Amino acid sequence: MREEINALEKNQMWKIVKLPKEKKQWGCKWVYALKYKADSSLEQYKTRLVAKGYTQTFGLNYQKTFALVAKMNTIQILFFYIN
Repeated sequence: MREEINALEKNQMWKIVKLPKEKKQWGCKWVYALKYKADSSLEQYKTRLVAKGYTQTFGLNYQKTFALVAKMNTIQILFFYIN
């Protein structure tokens, strides 16, 4: 978890600002997962800090949401077809 926090700080993923009085703060949580190799031995521990988006109210806290997630092999296939 400490490595993930250090990576977020290093990449300047957030900036601390004062919360406006008319806004409500929503929380976040840590999500833990284990990644295994093909032979079912443990490869690494994975940790992510995620926002509790389920506490949002449509039209009040957000208008649109979007999260781009792509696997490396998908990107490689796209580059193959482009070139």
